[in-house]
Amino acid sequence: MEPEIALFLRRLATSIFTGILWMMINSTAGIMFDNAFIHESISLGNILFYIWLLASIPLMIWFYKRLWKNTPSEE
Repeated sequence: MEPEIALFLRRLATSIFTGILWMMINSTAGIMFDNAFIHESISLGNILFYIWLLASIPLMIWFYKRLWKNTPSEE
């Protein structure tokens, strides 16, 4: 396999894996641990979950930009 194709497939697999991992972490923390839903009042778990959610989205975007920034140039 050509090195450019192998690099592309590795970046693609890394992108998919990190996206699914991010969704699993947020789904588990939010839905299964009941931190995404505000019932009678806002709890510490709700606050921490939404801070994590809002902080992790820019981190994911930064990671994706960094991962895909250095693509090999076409010759």
